[in-house]
Amino acid sequence: MGIKALLVYPEMPTTYWSMRYALPFLGRKAALPPLGLLTVAAMLPPEWELRLIDLNVERLDRKDIESADLVLTSAMLVQRPSFDALVQLCRQVGKPLVAGGPYPTSCHAQIEGVDHFVLGEAEVNLPAFLEDFKRGEAKPCYADPSHPDLARTPPPRFDLLKRRKYAGAALQYSRGCPHHCEFCDIVELFGHRPRTKSPAQFLSELDGLFDAGWRGSLFVVDDNFIGNRVEVRRLLPELARWQAEHHFPFSFYTEASLDLAADEALMDDMVRAGFNMVFVGIETPDSATLDAIGKRQNCHTDLLANVHAIQAKGLEVSGGFIVGFDGDRDDIFDRQIRFIHEAAIPTAMVGLLTALPKTKLHARLASEGRLLALSPGGNNTHDLDLNFVPRMNLQALRAGYKRVLSDVYRPSRYFARCLGLIRQMKHRKLISRRIRWPELRAFIHSLVRQTCSRYVVSYWTFLLRALWLRPLLAAEIVTMAVKGHHFITLTRSLMELERFKERLDQSRRDLEERLRRVLQDKTEGLAAWKARRDRLVARARARCNRLNPDFRQGALQAFEAFRIRVEALWEPSGAATSRP
Repeated sequence: MGIKALLVYPEMPTTYWSMRYALPFLGRKAALPPLGLLTVAAMLPPEWELRLIDLNVERLDRKDIESADLVLTSAMLVQRPSFDALVQLCRQVGKPLVAGGPYPTSCHAQIEGVDHFVLGEAEVNLPAFLEDFKRGEAKPCYADPSHPDLARTPPPRFDLLKRRKYAGAALQYSRGCPHHCEFCDIVELFGHRPRTKSPAQFLSELDGLFDAGWRGSLFVVDDNFIGNRVEVRRLLPELARWQAEHHFPFSFYTEASLDLAADEALMDDMVRAGFNMVFVGIETPDSATLDAIGKRQNCHTDLLANVHAIQAKGLEVSGGFIVGFDGDRDDIFDRQIRFIHEAAIPTAMVGLLTALPKTKLHARLASEGRLLALSPGGNNTHDLDLNFVPRMNLQALRAGYKRVLSDVYRPSRYFARCLGLIRQMKHRKLISRRIRWPELRAFIHSLVRQTCSRYVVSYWTFLLRALWLRPLLAAEIVTMAVKGHHFITLTRSLMELERFKERLDQSRRDLEERLRRVLQDKTEGLAAWKARRDRLVARARARCNRLNPDFRQGALQAFEAFRIRVEALWEPSGAATSRP
């Protein structure tokens, strides 16, 4: 009999990327399926019995592990808490665990409890593991760093998925990036030479998705889709032909470098093929900083004009922005806010700089003695804990970052950018796009939910003006509105958590000051002070319980730290202490 293999994809936390608060509008559980793990599944022996559990759409029970002979997982850094829980469960049940993906590849030396690491690219390292496993001689680690020809990559096993749990599909066309950004780990994982699948190979995977019933949004997950322009120019006409023959069942979005704006023919080909959005790493409007971090493809060019050039072709620009670079001055927060609004970028992923393992930034900061013991969590869009010592004052950096998020995702500001984008974009007349049930459902839920929201005026102002200006972009307009609900809800929840932490800190300081007065001036009895302390702790716990459950863990950690510190201000022995 074949091996019973259980493939487990760890849970993604709630982030700006997750679209958690937008997914219910579509009746879906997760934005995208776990493409990497599905590709690994296609490389496993055909006689093996496979089962996939994606923790973003279903639960994992102990019995699921017990019934398997082998557990395989792939994880990104941001999934570490869920990954660690899986490792612990496999240890308790006594089942061997095989782990790969970006997080193990970068940090396997710090990970305990995994039986076998298959690092780097699976086309190279997985066959060696499978051969040794078959003989009962599997080693702890397989780590050949070479980068294979993607002709060796099989079509992902989409048949293992519960299709209706996902908002969209995903495919990969290429790996690698020709650029040298200091903070980015893509080139460390996949190399500088972009490798691509052939047009026939990519279209074959599209056929598989189409035949399985997938329709609508499709993410081409390449970190730089235009990294190998020669090959992309070969693919796009074939892709446009396939789309036309199948009545444009997919709308594509991808990631690319900003120098796409200089290639009008390439943008036209992307639009003809059905692309409607591209994520671009802009990072900062400061040209000196761009040069210092190696983002030279963004240097010596008009960033704002480039964004508008891409939008004018009918491609929405989603932008990545970072604060915390060594060259950032006090005005960087206002400059980021101003650029995002002038560029009319609704989806602005603003993050604090993180020193990712194996990057040139990580190595430089280590050599300068500026790395902290704190490991990066992988979530740089609202994790305020840096893993390095910044040049800017830390409190000023955090405060400025929160101000950027608060401004960018204030409802009136967000919807103003959406309207600005609608004015910039032209309708893609080449594509005859049908409105499908998920989009119609999203529109109905949007009308009900967002009409009853606290930002109803901004919502309806945008909706009416946008539909008046560009009625043929109705699907895009509704999508912007629904995504806005996610961004606004997440930002509000994050700021509530930060205000809760600030109140805890202020309450602790007030208690310390009152205790000093009690001991020095006898203005208040110790019993009265203790009663006040207990009331503050009880109120803090009640406020903690009222916060968004997705942020509850962070709130509970802050509350427990507060409770321990204030209860220790007066020890049972009667000795008062003041903790710094």
